[in-house]
Amino acid sequence: MVRKLYNFDDWIDYFRYWQDSIGLPQGDLRKYGFEAKFGEPEVSHIEFGHYKGQRKWPTVMHIPDQRIRDALLNLIVYQGDTEFASVEQQRNLLQHAPSDYDLLSLQRVMTEEMRHGWQMSYLLCTHFGDEGKREAAKLLERRADEGERLLGSFNEIVDNWLDFFTYTQFIDRDGKFQLKMLSVSAFDPLSRSMGPMLKEESYHLGTGNNGLLRIVKAGKMPPEVIQRFFYKWIPTAFDLFGTDNSSSAHWAYVWGLKGRYDERESPTNGAEPDKSKLNELARNLYRQEIVKLVERLNMFIPERERQLKVPDLKFNRRIGMYAHQHFTVDGQALDAAKYPAYLESVLPRPEDIARVHDIEREPNWIEPKKADSLQQ
Repeated sequence: MVRKLYNFDDWIDYFRYWQDSIGLPQGDLRKYGFEAKFGEPEVSHIEFGHYKGQRKWPTVMHIPDQRIRDALLNLIVYQGDTEFASVEQQRNLLQHAPSDYDLLSLQRVMTEEMRHGWQMSYLLCTHFGDEGKREAAKLLERRADEGERLLGSFNEIVDNWLDFFTYTQFIDRDGKFQLKMLSVSAFDPLSRSMGPMLKEESYHLGTGNNGLLRIVKAGKMPPEVIQRFFYKWIPTAFDLFGTDNSSSAHWAYVWGLKGRYDERESPTNGAEPDKSKLNELARNLYRQEIVKLVERLNMFIPERERQLKVPDLKFNRRIGMYAHQHFTVDGQALDAAKYPAYLESVLPRPEDIARVHDIEREPNWIEPKKADSLQQ
């Protein structure tokens, strides 16, 4: 039974209850003054799609078609769901941070994720009537622990700090792509929500990238173990870009709701993009970006045979044309009967997780940083 909300103040009360129900401790994490933030309008007109050139829609009532309103609601719900899920996934790490710096950093990441969920819930409650309020309530009722979140990455377990840094490097980086694609939306309150969110998200990406660099530089965590966690998370990040030949992405573009990642930067000389391949385009750009980041990590792993890599797009996918098919990390087809054993040979096993826990109890397993170096 979904809790009945009458206004955004009711949602705020429910949000406080959600914080209690997932066991968020009192203290700095709970003192943050949440608010909806909107950037200045960067472009006043719709930038692509069927309504290109028209004024951006300031309210849902300005949207000319119910199908567009429904698709917009869905986009906001999915974005909000990821934000609250992230907090549920990461909250257990508060008990064993490697340093004050990392604890403060984790608290900042979690606080900003809650603010992003707050922002999406504000849009739902303010602009979408009773249906929006119902969906905003449901954002606080699904649980990552129970596998109820809408997207696969956000039901995975974040068990340790290697998980966390891998997650913020690769899963939050997908978030950057999604936010940037929504930043050109024809719905003005959504597009103007993205500027502040992208600024905050950049800190999360930096947390992941710097965390992995610090781990690799310290030299205590075997690259082979790190690699297993890359193989755990990166395929789920590929899945986050959605299905191949997606009609949803096609119509979101036609209706001006969600653009390409490089919508403003990439001159098309008036040519229309292949709207059947929008998810594939974004996923490939994402893969190119993370390959470069992994190459940077490898600068600190001198033994070439131990260097880290990004798996092939076909490996261990659950969404799209390669879903539930049997490919190796190099993209080679494998016999179905051999696949379970193969996955065990490349993904984190219980003994790998135990080893990570042991290493994380050692001194200097991660390059130290002082808490006062955390930029606020």
